[in-house]
Order: sequence, then C-alpha cells, then structure tokens
Amino acid sequence: MRTRVPRSSRSATPNALDRDLLLAAEAGDADSVRTALAAGAAVEARDAHLRTPLLLAALAGHVAVAEALVAAGADPDAQDDRLDSPWLVTGVTGSVAMMRALLPAGPDPMVTNRFGGTSLIPASERGHVDYVRAVLRETGIDVDHVNRLGWTALLEAVILGDGGPEHQEIVELLITAGATAGLPDGEGVTPLEHAERHGFTEIAGLLRAVR
Repeated sequence: MRTRVPRSSRSATPNALDRDLLLAAEAGDADSVRTALAAGAAVEARDAHLRTPLLLAALAGHVAVAEALVAAGADPDAQDDRLDSPWLVTGVTGSVAMMRALLPAGPDPMVTNRFGGTSLIPASERGHVDYVRAVLRETGIDVDHVNRLGWTALLEAVILGDGGPEHQEIVELLITAGATAGLPDGEGVTPLEHAERHGFTEIAGLLRAVR
C-alpha cells in the first residue's frame, strides 16, 4: 500500500496568490486559475486541510480547471490531511471525465486512501459502473488489491452494494478483468458467501460461474 503522507512543511498559511489559486480552483474558474499561476501562485499550494488546487477541482468536478492544473504540472497523487488525493477522489465521485483529465499527469493507481484502498474500491462500492470499466481498461490498477478492512473491490461491491443492476455489472467487470472470485475477506468469507447471505441471487450466480 502506498500513501503520500502530507509533510508538515506543506501546512504553511498560503500567501495571497496561492489563496487566489485555491479559491479559483474550488469555484471552477479556469481563467482565474491560469491568471494566478501566471502571476506566480504555487501549483501545489495547500489550504488549511492540505488540499491542493487540483484536489479541490477534483472534489467539485471542475474538469477544465483540472486540465489547466495538470498542464502546469500539478501532482495527481498529492494527499491532504485525510489522505485524499485528486486521483483517489475520482473513485469516490465516479467521474470518468476527471479520471481522464488526470491521466496525462501519470497518477499512481496504487496510491491508497485512509482505508488502505485504491480508487477502484470505493467506485465498486458506490456502483460507478462507467468509472470501474474505464479505470480497469485504461490503467494498471490491481483488481485484487486488499484494503485495511481485508476487502477487495469485488468484496466491497458485494458487501456494501445493493445487489442491483449496477453492482451486478461491476461484479461482472471485475471478474472479466481477472478478479479472484474466491479471494475471502479477513474472516475467511468469500464474495459468493457474502452474496448468498445478502440474497443477491444474480451476483451469486456470476460468482458460481467462475469458481
């Protein structure tokens, strides 16, 4: 598991230019972002929670701002005081457009959040079908990565999903991408056993087919 723990030196109060950049990024004002950068604002400026302009843009879904920041050299893996990063946030929001905006910056798909999970895991849990499909196809993310709870993306899709069409499709995508269907959680319970306990008939059928 890889995290980029914020360094204390990054928590200094931003100067006026950096504040302007942070505010513009959060507001989605790409022109003001470029103006602040041209005036000398630090592309890796940090707010009180160590969030960078790129992280603020990713959280708010401002793709044009993210593109401008990436072009200026922003780090897609810079983590805040909660260990969120621009790249990790895309798995929570499910934004394929933001994911693709960050790819030119070379994000590390194995950087992990405070739960020890990659972006694929929350995306699978939340039913972000398009994101799961895209991140599996377009990055080298580990489909069997295990977080600190002892869960893979497949386990989270079953345990925390609702068993509906979105989670069914995610389970199928994960299996097709090579997920180990029989990999159990930390207590030795497999995805199939969890699906059966939850009454997720369709998901259980998918898992039985690859045993």
